[in-house]
Amino acid sequence: MIFTRWSAKLPGTQRRAAARSDRAARPAAGTPATPPTAAPEPATPPAAADGTPAAPTAAPTAATTGSVPAARAERPDPASAQEAAPVTLSPTVDALSVHDILGTIPALVAVVYGPEHRLAYVNGAYASVFGPRPAGHTAREALPELDALGLLPLMDQVLRSGKPRTVKSRKVPGGAGGDRSRDGYYTFTCTPIEVAASGPAPDPEVACVAPHKGVLVFGADVTDQVESAERLRASEARQREAAVTLQRSLLPQELEQPDDLRVAATYQPGGTDAAVGGDWYDVITLGAGRTALVIGDVMGRGVRAAAVMGQLRTAVRAYARLDLPPHEVLQLLDGLAAEIDANQIATCVYAVHDPNEGRLAYASAGHLPILVRDPDGTVRRAAEPTGPPLGTGGWLHTSGSVTLGPGASAVLYTDGLVERRDKDIDDGVEALERAFAGAAGPPDIVCDRLLRSLGITASHDDDVAILVLQHPERSGHDAELFHNAALELHGGTEAAPRARAFASGVLASWRFSPELHDLGVLAASELVANSLQHGTPPMRLRLRRTDRRLIVEVTDGDDHLPRRRRAEPADEAGRGISIVATIASSWGSRRTPGGGKAVWCEFALPRS
Repeated sequence: MIFTRWSAKLPGTQRRAAARSDRAARPAAGTPATPPTAAPEPATPPAAADGTPAAPTAAPTAATTGSVPAARAERPDPASAQEAAPVTLSPTVDALSVHDILGTIPALVAVVYGPEHRLAYVNGAYASVFGPRPAGHTAREALPELDALGLLPLMDQVLRSGKPRTVKSRKVPGGAGGDRSRDGYYTFTCTPIEVAASGPAPDPEVACVAPHKGVLVFGADVTDQVESAERLRASEARQREAAVTLQRSLLPQELEQPDDLRVAATYQPGGTDAAVGGDWYDVITLGAGRTALVIGDVMGRGVRAAAVMGQLRTAVRAYARLDLPPHEVLQLLDGLAAEIDANQIATCVYAVHDPNEGRLAYASAGHLPILVRDPDGTVRRAAEPTGPPLGTGGWLHTSGSVTLGPGASAVLYTDGLVERRDKDIDDGVEALERAFAGAAGPPDIVCDRLLRSLGITASHDDDVAILVLQHPERSGHDAELFHNAALELHGGTEAAPRARAFASGVLASWRFSPELHDLGVLAASELVANSLQHGTPPMRLRLRRTDRRLIVEVTDGDDHLPRRRRAEPADEAGRGISIVATIASSWGSRRTPGGGKAVWCEFALPRS
């Protein structure tokens, strides 16, 4: 349907068109109307050729007057036509000047032209921030603030390429809108335009007398956005600092140093843009020269991950005091992790070093393999056995072991050390093996060298924890401070005096003081007597001396662990463990891997 064609046939349309024609015929307001004159008589129509009068000339039609005749004999009401208000036409964009448009917007606007960027115009917002600027001068002279903001080279690029350029969040000292007390931030966009000639000018240095290519500089105030972003970053920094502080406070403030191992660890949180994770480590002396080493990683980031890590680390220390095998410790941790948070998963390696056996027994819950370096520099992976991460449930963990004799080293680590976004994690472990093979020196030096070799910097995007242990080889005077002696106990009650004689001779050869000698012999006698009464063969008495303590240990084939109890005055037995607990610095018991148990006590040696 052609709307223009059919709209003229609508009655309302005809009335409005007639009213417009009537108003157009009226004299303008305030102009004296022309006095009416007599209407001229119609001219007599000329006669036709045959003498009959010709047809009268038709009255002017709508086509000749520009009006639309009323339909169905409708005529416009003259009174209504006189009372109708004049129609006001809305102004178009073409009717507005550039000054009208640019002068009212709150953004900063400056217009320059020519290769020297001579100033043609600045709007009121620009003048309120930087002050009025003289037109016609170069931007370097008239707009020094643009030079300070580094926009002049950008304007040159825009003028040459004809493409707009934008720089974000440039700082304007004291330029936060009308508030001169604080700095403002503006995002500037330089757009190529063509500046028309401004007409004849008395001074060609002041006015643009010919069309030129120019640049429109538009500065949007982003002060509020920048300040909001700064407040957000400050808040995130405070939260991250709190998480890092919590993380570090939950980690060991000082590592326990076993007699037979040298241990060092390092923890590095992720970069400033990353929330802290749940990486952790610990070293726990178990007694009788044995040491537990643990490292883990709680999935996730932030305070929650750090809090879960702290709970797991506390639980590990409690379970370690039970002197359980590594897989049983992980089994207990698995159930605890599910109770703490069913949605929080953690990986963990728990290992126990026994210097008497020269082995490292361990169990892994979804963690990366332990790396062991032999004295000849060969690096091995203790990759099996391993199970799923903690918190998954339904899995029976198992323990494995790897040789760690004198001169050997081992490293436990979290995935932040070897995992990269663009590489497979096995590639990272292989890189760590190569770095570990060539990393000599004390454990703390090895930690630093591994970090550097793997490219770990302060901006690394993940947490990193490393635990390095070394079983040093001893020689000379240092070796004289470490001794072992063992006696197989055969027979019945006659084994007790043999054990006392053996202990007395060994302790005398180790040149202990008489007081410590007697205490050691008494402890050995009580432990052997307890094993002979309640244990089963095979039985063994072991004496071990380190630079800091004397250890007395008795093993047998019965797995029933003794406990300390109060003996009544009439009881003839039950005082052996109480006597040992009283005279020794510490004592304990554990089940041995092949079945049976070990009961031990320690005496601290005086510092020389």
